[in-house]
Amino acid sequence: MYTLNLKEMTQQEFLDEYWQKKPVVIRQGFKEFVDPIAADELAGIAMEEEIESRLVHKKDGQWQASFGPFESYEHLGNENWSLVIQALDNYSEEAAEIIEAFRFLPHWRLDDLMASFAMPGGSVGPHMDNYDTFICQGSGKRHWRVGDRGEHVEFAAHEALLHVEPFDAIIDEVLEAGDILYIPPGFPHEGISLDTSMSFSVGFRANSAVSVLSAFADHLIDSEQGSQLLEDPNRQVVSQSGEVSNNDYASIKSQLQSLLDDDKSFKRFTGQFLTTAKHELDTLLPDEPFALTEVSNLLHSHAIKRLGGLRAFYFEDTIDQGLCYINGSELEFSAEIANGVKLLCNQVLLLPDELSDWSHNAAFIELVTELLNQGYWYLSEAE
Repeated sequence: MYTLNLKEMTQQEFLDEYWQKKPVVIRQGFKEFVDPIAADELAGIAMEEEIESRLVHKKDGQWQASFGPFESYEHLGNENWSLVIQALDNYSEEAAEIIEAFRFLPHWRLDDLMASFAMPGGSVGPHMDNYDTFICQGSGKRHWRVGDRGEHVEFAAHEALLHVEPFDAIIDEVLEAGDILYIPPGFPHEGISLDTSMSFSVGFRANSAVSVLSAFADHLIDSEQGSQLLEDPNRQVVSQSGEVSNNDYASIKSQLQSLLDDDKSFKRFTGQFLTTAKHELDTLLPDEPFALTEVSNLLHSHAIKRLGGLRAFYFEDTIDQGLCYINGSELEFSAEIANGVKLLCNQVLLLPDELSDWSHNAAFIELVTELLNQGYWYLSEAE
């Protein structure tokens, strides 16, 4: 278990002073930090087809980048290269535990856990991100420079690498195991490994209005909504046919606004959109489907754990009506088990003691059985 140590700050004080405002180094944010995954295991994961991985290095002074899967790394030598793995939380239970330290932030904002292995001199170059990130230094040391937010020119150092032009540093520090560097969106930064090192980055993304509107349009098409034609049965004669009157403009805008004002429809879209997996899930389907009576008995002795990378959320004003959202789908359930469903959404791991109030509830057992059989939750030995 990883416990975040903010020194003299409370979590709220961190949010008030730094969140989306300015970067900060949190020395020993994780005390006695030990890499949750070995470098050779990380390299092995990057050999898998479904993993999003990337190698970054320099050749003859020019930046190079390639995407996995990778079969070997020997040709890169012993310096000036790095391996990046996205969504490590989907594939490593141990690494995913790092995310638990950041539960003071709503996890609909979570993107994923990224891991980076680097040889001495390894880097992905100076760049900016469009998300908040907590870079947790693992084994080894890295030198980090962070510039101030402002007008920075970006350019393609390689077709797969967007870099930023040189910047003045407002943070210029070496991070050691357990140190954390928080960087809000729009601050240029660059990390260079001083020796063989590992780092783990917890990213929190905010979707742009364009991406949300685009996804909403797709949702409307899929659900056959928004096809109503603009109506104007009380049209009056005009004297200037080239003019779009204020009333007509208001009518066109209202037609679109009515789709957003339909709270039931837009909330359904939002729940589905926010819980859609960003990366492929490594579902754990049981060898044989669970039966209801079997699950009821097992919950007395086993914990249940949510699949890494699975997104499960609810809205505070509809959860008691029996609605939640899991992996891109709206899920209806009996309103009597709303508090039990909150536990499923709020906690990755639920122990038998926490499930004691629900292990005999038929509606809850039916839901958990369905989730186990879908491979979204799985049984874990009680700790």
